[in-house]
Amino acid sequence: MASVATDYTNKVVKTDEIAEFSDEVVEEMRSHLGKYPEGRQRSALIPLLFVIQRERGYLDNPGINFLAKFLDLEVTDVWETATFYSMFNLKKIGKHHIQVCKTLSCRIMGEPEITGHICDKLGIKPGETTEDEKFTVTRVECLGSCGTAPMLQVGFDYYEDLTIEKVDKMLDALD
Repeated sequence: MASVATDYTNKVVKTDEIAEFSDEVVEEMRSHLGKYPEGRQRSALIPLLFVIQRERGYLDNPGINFLAKFLDLEVTDVWETATFYSMFNLKKIGKHHIQVCKTLSCRIMGEPEITGHICDKLGIKPGETTEDEKFTVTRVECLGSCGTAPMLQVGFDYYEDLTIEKVDKMLDALD
């Protein structure tokens, strides 16, 4: 089947392809599934989406199709969770995913200038990845650090009380 854009998001391409995973990864998925009561396999959806994302780099249709089959869910049931949370990537991202908080506290404390500076320095716009696939910049909802705004997250690291100087130092330290 040819790939076509779907109605539920312009970020997703629909295919019938089903991803394949190593026996070790499938066993890891079964281990997650075993943490939930019989008949409640949907409860394992978020941890399993993280496994799919880790293995494939982002959530794509073949990975989602695998997970829907694995959990005996409709593909749309899996996509509705995957597209709701900003922690799941629906397209390939750079080695360093710079997620800048765009909500009120960060915005008031200078997020637009911070985001603009990062994007100018990297030569991209929010939502884009550098040509060398080293950086992706995304504006996201609250990252839970309003008292130390503006802030951003790279991987699992938080950078708070940001200034242009702090941002430059952080960017220079990323390989």
